[in-house]
Amino acid sequence: MKWMIASDIHGSAYYCRELLEAYDKEKADRLLLLGDILYHGPRNDLPKDYNPKEVIALLNQHKQDILCVRGNCDTEVDQMVLEFPVLADYCVIADEKNVIYATHGHHFNEGNLPSLQKGDILLNGHTHVPKCVEHPDYIYMNPGSVSIPKEESWHGYMIYENGKFIWKNLQGTEQMRYCFN
Repeated sequence: MKWMIASDIHGSAYYCRELLEAYDKEKADRLLLLGDILYHGPRNDLPKDYNPKEVIALLNQHKQDILCVRGNCDTEVDQMVLEFPVLADYCVIADEKNVIYATHGHHFNEGNLPSLQKGDILLNGHTHVPKCVEHPDYIYMNPGSVSIPKEESWHGYMIYENGKFIWKNLQGTEQMRYCFN
């Protein structure tokens, strides 16, 4: 199965369209969103083409493909307009070799770990910074931000397929890679 993983759209219709165009080009089977979908939050400037209502319409067209966890800017009212579940604090994805604990990152992160076993992957957004760190007992990954990248990173997403993670910008150019042995 091919997964596209993205975080922190923050209500940008422009970057949401770009993400969904990339999703179609990648021919991914599922889109995992790591929260902060509709609102920009008080710490961020408005992203390009800030239009939460358009983001709602765009994502609802792909509701059958989307899995989502709740970000710190996501609220119960968002669930009233989005036609896929958005209020779960985390989800767990397991394949033959790996367990991925996916969350937004404002509760569980490198400084506050959930229950993980050796070799598990902690995957979250929230910081808007793409990252991959091998810790002694787990691997930490972050796709960065779709709409408000920080620390001189890029507008992007990750692809996960066959034990391989690839970070890409929204034009589809590879930026980083991690493969399991």
